[in-house]
Amino acid sequence: MTLTLRLALLPALIALAACESQAEEPVATGDALYSLPNDVIVEWNEHTIAALVAHDEYADPLVATRVLTLVHLAMHDAVNASTFRVYRSYAFHDRDRTAHPIAAAAAAAHRVLTELYPDQASDLSAKLDQSLASVPDGRGRKRGVALGERVGAALLEARKNDGTDANDPYTPGTKPGDYQFTMPDVIAHPGWQKVTPWGLASAAQFRPGPQPALDSAQYAAAFNEVKRKGGVDSTARTAEETEYAKFWYEFSDRGWNRVTNVVARQEGLGLYATARLFALVNIALADSCIAGWEAKFHYDFWRPVTAIRAADTDGNPDTEKASEWTSFLMTPPVQDYPSTHSVLGAAAAEVLELAFGRRGDSIGFSMTSTSASDPNAERSLESFAQAARENADSRVMAGLHFRFSCDAGLEQGKRIGKYVYHNHLQSIR
Repeated sequence: MTLTLRLALLPALIALAACESQAEEPVATGDALYSLPNDVIVEWNEHTIAALVAHDEYADPLVATRVLTLVHLAMHDAVNASTFRVYRSYAFHDRDRTAHPIAAAAAAAHRVLTELYPDQASDLSAKLDQSLASVPDGRGRKRGVALGERVGAALLEARKNDGTDANDPYTPGTKPGDYQFTMPDVIAHPGWQKVTPWGLASAAQFRPGPQPALDSAQYAAAFNEVKRKGGVDSTARTAEETEYAKFWYEFSDRGWNRVTNVVARQEGLGLYATARLFALVNIALADSCIAGWEAKFHYDFWRPVTAIRAADTDGNPDTEKASEWTSFLMTPPVQDYPSTHSVLGAAAAEVLELAFGRRGDSIGFSMTSTSASDPNAERSLESFAQAARENADSRVMAGLHFRFSCDAGLEQGKRIGKYVYHNHLQSIR
């Protein structure tokens, strides 16, 4: 059932639910609940981003995916545990039909963030007060806050031992093709591939096949493309390619949460649909990091900056060493294959496309980026799929990945997004 059809049926389902329980009086029924705005969801998405920035300038994208997914699943479950249940819950299965869903969502997000960032408690409490100001004072608001607190605590408990504290030792290999540190003795989160997935059956569920052999024509073609286009002094990279290399350089989870925020407002989604959409997108983003890391450490493949400087060791007559070659943008301290940036973009795009049904492949949008040449300038995209492709292509133009790594990332991400969408937070009717 498409999102549009589910929303069309929502008033009738709400009336049915109200008839099912005469003992409790829901806070709203019919059109009143159907028309509840999505502000609380999009605003607490922005509050979560702000909390991450305040904590460490949003320095760690893997941790950020965990925080964002916790917050959005808490809000989703809180909304669906209140007046009316539209979608299946993730971790909280109790109910309070007298609880106002907006109050419940705000309190759930607040509970998660204050637990994670207690030093920001005062600011977060002020934001909670702002959210609650839109809810009529009374029993529904009080019960909503109490319910949201319970839901937030349940999500935190569910992920308490999820493996995010693991820190496996890592030593680079010595053979041509083996990853070498791109920053002195630093590799990002070597234990993250063992984190418990949020929606996938396992981190390796959609692991791509291996990268091309070093002596293959496919490897040489990708090597020469990134060498020519992705260098800091490249004259082959166009002005447009330079622009979108910078635009998509910001952490992919941050960028695709912004896409979701923009589109949820633009398309006028209601409270329930928006809560679900953000939760699914963030499950897909978080699992893309976990699955991408699993594949990276499995294949342990070198980055272009290493490969180009050591091309005399790869056994391929069609590659040529350039000892001083440097990528246009700074290379992250983790393996090349697959491009996890591409995985995340494709996974989020797939969820967004599926969520909007028949219109999903033709929804355009405009947005900004914190890493763009001009942070205030908007970039317009014609579809989610186009955005995912440009996001992936940007990594070649930035000199960070081989083309085959981006292609593998796009395919892996699409499979992750499809699986998450079809297996979690489904309609209950």
